[in-house]
Amino acid sequence: MVEKFIIGLVGSPFGIKGFVKVSPCSGEIEHLLKLQSVIVSKDGNEKLLQIEESAPSSQSVLMRFTGIDSPEKAKTLSGAQLLAGREQAAPLGEGEFYIEDLKGLPVTVENGLTTTHEQNNGQTGEIIGYISDIIEGGGGELVEINLNNGEKKLVPFRHEFFSEICPEKGRIILRNLWILE
Repeated sequence: MVEKFIIGLVGSPFGIKGFVKVSPCSGEIEHLLKLQSVIVSKDGNEKLLQIEESAPSSQSVLMRFTGIDSPEKAKTLSGAQLLAGREQAAPLGEGEFYIEDLKGLPVTVENGLTTTHEQNNGQTGEIIGYISDIIEGGGGELVEINLNNGEKKLVPFRHEFFSEICPEKGRIILRNLWILE
């Protein structure tokens, strides 16, 4: 299980005191306002920065870090990712998942199987592929599945297409094979 998440993206500088706009990856800002420090990742380099001030701003958060006290210094952070541990990420509601916990899960099919066998982790059903990503689509999130035959398919991330989504058990079950056509 992944222990470090991307919780925000640093945008442009704001004002003259070194603030930057941070867009939350979860759409929620309350957990960002409680942070006292965060790992900033840019161009493959990670650095722990202390947060001196933070304030809500519409759908983002304004943050000022120790040692970043001008718009010029703040601009060097533009495009960076804010990383934090699982305990600092946005809390999950009922039926919510961290995307990183879904990546790599085996996908099986509830109906339409020609063979069924028991996998090492206790799941039944033939593995048809693995989740590679969750992508924002125009009508909602899409699950990207890398099929065993090398193809990639996108499936709407909705209950009507998946009968079980269980990162704790290490599986996701597609309701029907026809969904991939």
